[in-house]
Amino acid sequence: MENSIDAVSDRDYAMEFVGACQHVMVHLSRLAEELVLWSTKEFAFVQISDAYSTGSSIMPQKKNPDMAELIRGKAGRVFGDMMNLLTMMKGLPLAYNRDMQEDKYPMFDAANTTRQCLFVTAHLLVHTEFRKAHMEEELRTDFTTATEVADYLVRKGLPFREAHEITGKLVSYCIDHRMYFGNLDLETLHAFSKFFESDVFDYLLPTEAWSRKNPQGALRLKK
Repeated sequence: MENSIDAVSDRDYAMEFVGACQHVMVHLSRLAEELVLWSTKEFAFVQISDAYSTGSSIMPQKKNPDMAELIRGKAGRVFGDMMNLLTMMKGLPLAYNRDMQEDKYPMFDAANTTRQCLFVTAHLLVHTEFRKAHMEEELRTDFTTATEVADYLVRKGLPFREAHEITGKLVSYCIDHRMYFGNLDLETLHAFSKFFESDVFDYLLPTEAWSRKNPQGALRLKK
């Protein structure tokens, strides 16, 4: 560096490194949160191996996604490392100050914590079963394709405002009668709009709906 005074007072490299670590930890924490939610009875989308979960200290039937929870919690630690560095530097004048000896711990701590969390996350994913059949069942018994139905009516010539209203009434009808889109027949659909034809069933089913979409950036799934 041309300016030696600036050189000895600079800790940007440490803050940029820890900043990168905290960005990694944000994404690991969000992924961990997904796994925590998806492993609950309410979702039941994933089954985490016993090797990466623990039993409850009081409830024999309970299985806790502890590894995911710990990764989520460790994110705050790395955020703290970043705040440690920023707070240390914010009031210092040029040249070296003894305060700067406190730069080592947060940087090394952020590096070690992030590295360990990446390691655990990789193994956690390998030892997690994604319950695809249950996910597909949840899609089938939901109204995920409601927008597809509205788009279908638009393709048949209806303004979107009318198509949106018809689809909303259709969803309400299904809820009131404890039905799903997959239970509907063409006669019932005609009661809501004569624009419905037999090809509408390609829009009602989730597996058919996503197979027609291939825009840039879309996630393509295999049947």
